[in-house]
Amino acid sequence: MIVMSIAGVDPSGGAGVLTDIKTFQAIGVYGTGVVTALTAQNPYKFFSTLPIDENYICEQIDSVFDSYEIEFIKTGMLYSPEIIKLVAKKIDEYNLKAVVDPVMVATSGGDLTKKDIARVLNKYLLPKSILTTPNISEAEKLANMPINTKEDAIKASEKIVCNNIITGGHLDGINTININGEISTIKQELIETDNLHGTGCNLSAAITAYLAKNNDLHTAISKSLDYIYESIKNGNYGTLIQQNVKE
Repeated sequence: MIVMSIAGVDPSGGAGVLTDIKTFQAIGVYGTGVVTALTAQNPYKFFSTLPIDENYICEQIDSVFDSYEIEFIKTGMLYSPEIIKLVAKKIDEYNLKAVVDPVMVATSGGDLTKKDIARVLNKYLLPKSILTTPNISEAEKLANMPINTKEDAIKASEKIVCNNIITGGHLDGINTININGEISTIKQELIETDNLHGTGCNLSAAITAYLAKNNDLHTAISKSLDYIYESIKNGNYGTLIQQNVKE
């Protein structure tokens, strides 16, 4: 089973392509990675972004598919409308099933994309995707509404243009899942820690890996939520390892 991450590079290893590959490996699938942008950041501070030329992103994707058969991909930071449109085109070209992590802002606060990314995601990429995994802030942008309550999250999930899980890290641990119009929630205990850098990347990567292992969407999401929770709880997580080294 071979999957692909199309995302940016976090040199600290806690997010982006590097952590996606770690998650793929942990769940037992082979991960390939296409780089959309370089970043200078760590779990505590964001410095800058350097996007990769769209033509070179295209060549990276084509070079992998020249050798491998891949069904499931995940996307992370796509940075610009041009890159989003390119990825949407490749989904059609290679008949891919895409899990979209609509990354817009780094955990440390840096703006990772150009403006108006939510509109372009809604128009070009999400209609071609099998799932998107926004956090509350990202879901507010995709649905164009504020989310302060469980009821708000349910309404937002109905406005997002594809299947989605709105993660509940900033909503009392309530994850809102909308698959084919059927809405459910999964509430998880919130773990008190500052080491949450890259959790969104890990979740979407885990879902992609479990889908590649022949799980349906509901099962893949449930297993992935458990995977992330246990990883944070037990410290088997890239940023936790970094924090331990730092201390």
